[in-house]
Amino acid sequence: MPFEIERKFLVNSNIFKQNAQTSNIKQAYLSISDNISVRVRIDDVQASLAIKSKISERVNREYEYSIPIDEAHSIMKLSQLPIIIKTRYLKKYGAHTWEIDEFEKNNKGLIIAEIELNNEDEEFETPPWVGKEITSDYRYLNSNLAIKPFNKW
Repeated sequence: MPFEIERKFLVNSNIFKQNAQTSNIKQAYLSISDNISVRVRIDDVQASLAIKSKISERVNREYEYSIPIDEAHSIMKLSQLPIIIKTRYLKKYGAHTWEIDEFEKNNKGLIIAEIELNNEDEEFETPPWVGKEITSDYRYLNSNLAIKPFNKW
């Protein structure tokens, strides 16, 4: 069973952008409940369908499948929620690669850094551009940002 262990943080500076890899992401949610979401994502020229369920604050079950990009565009039209648009930056720091998402549209101004770990208690180096931890604040889940965008808080 595929598990994802992650921690999330607010970002306090744009230093992370230096020498980072970038991609443009659009994602739409087809279904969202208390602990499960179904999402379609287009990441530049590839697309995926994902089912995520929350096990604990830091752990999710995640099933993700590649799908044809034209089907992803079609599936996105089925969503009744706003599409999440963001630029993703990949930045190596210490032994880990961080994913930093800079949101657009109704979530503009929000920048979140995420690190995936091998276990819940794994230690890691914190970059200088990482601020307050928000792992336990579910308002910052992408699925919840589709329902209640950052600019409506």
